Order: sequence, then structure tokens, then C-alpha cells
Amino acid sequence: MQDPTSPPPASTVPATRPQVWLRRLPLIVILSSAVLGAILLRSELGLESLARHHHTLMAFRDAHYALAAASFTFAYLAIAALSLPGALVASLAGGLLFGLFPGSLFCVFAAGTGAMVVFLAARAGIGTAVMDRLPVSSGAGARLADRLRKNEWSMLFVMRLVPIVPFFLANLVPAMLGTSFWRFAVSTYLGIIPGAILFTSVGSGLGEAFARGEAPDLSLLYEPVIYAPLLGLLALVLLPLVLNSQRKDR
Repeated sequence: MQDPTSPPPASTVPATRPQVWLRRLPLIVILSSAVLGAILLRSELGLESLARHHHTLMAFRDAHYALAAASFTFAYLAIAALSLPGALVASLAGGLLFGLFPGSLFCVFAAGTGAMVVFLAARAGIGTAVMDRLPVSSGAGARLADRLRKNEWSMLFVMRLVPIVPFFLANLVPAMLGTSFWRFAVSTYLGIIPGAILFTSVGSGLGEAFARGEAPDLSLLYEPVIYAPLLGLLALVLLPLVLNSQRKDR
């Protein structure tokens, strides 16, 4: 029998307020940087800035290729981890500086690792508080949580493949809903490959437009033919959801 005067086991000791805030600090930093970045850095991380500095970037890449690759990867990772604006431009810059390959490889590694940082920060700062409350609630939230549990792989891939889901939310929501880290990691790294290939491919052709002093026309990115392969992948991902739904109806 445990001595009543002895302290309770470490697992049952409630976290003190400083410990709680210490766990939440990384998420607070990410949220603060996202807000400040949207206000202060949007123009600095835009396409116009890339056009102004592309000669300097290309010269640095030619003189120090390994350092340029490491610097680009770290900068993109910071953009993704701190949820700063400019992820699309960073992908285009990867294609401009390093071509489709290894540019797309650098982008996938940086964006995927940045997503892991946000996921772990949210898991530490918020935990599964949302998931813990949903079972005792009713309505759309509880139904959504139930569908996520039963079709976790498909839903994770859908959030990566559908362009309308913000990157930050696709990192934050799974952490709050109790998704396992390895499932999140696998679906993230694999799910962002098609988009990375698409944007680095477009970025690899920006050098010619910049050399002619032209403003690149990125309206091509919104053409239906560009997203046709992504829509095909999305259909494959959604197929298990449709089949499960039909099975239940029967």
C-alpha cells in the first residue's frame, strides 16, 4: 500500500501553470509569427521580390551550390514551420534555382518537415482537447470526428491534395483530433509531392520570363488542365470513402 504521505506518481501530478505555458509556447510563437508575417512580410515574400532578386540568387547558387541548396531548404522549412506567407513563391523559387529535380525534392522535404513542426507544437500545446470534448457533444463536430477516425488515411490525403485547404489548418486539425504522428508524416510527405512537382515545374521556366523583364503569368496555375492529375489522385483517395458509404447504405 502506498504511504499516504508520499507524493503521487509522476503521471498523476497535474501540470503546473508554468509547465502548461511552456508547452504552449511553440504554438504561440507559430501563431504570432503567422499573424505578423501576414502583415509585415507579404510583399517581401512575394513574386515581385523574387523577380527583383533572382539575378543575385542565381549568382549565389552558381558560386556556392551546396550552401545555396541548404539555405533554400532551411528558409522554406522556416516559412512552413512558422506559417509565414510565401510558400507558393518558395516552391516557384525552388524550381527557378534548382530545376524540377532536385528542386521538388528540396520543397517536399522542407514543407513536410515544417508541417511536422506545426503538428508537434499543436499536439504539445493543445493536445487532443478537441477530440476529448467531441464524444460528449453532438451534431456536425461529432460526426466529423467519427468520419476522421474511420477514414483517417483518406481524409489526411484529401486535406493535402485539395488546394482550398490552407496548409496551416491541414497541420493543425489532425493534431487536435488525435491523429498519430506517423500517419500524419506519411500522408504529408506523400500528399504534397504532386503540388511540389507542379509548382517547381512552373518555377523552372520563370528564369526566361525574368530575363526578358516580363512579369510571369501565373494564371496557368489555375487552368483546369493543370489540376487534372491532382483531381485524378483525389478521386482515387476518395474512392474508399465512397465504397464505405455504399456498404453502410446496403
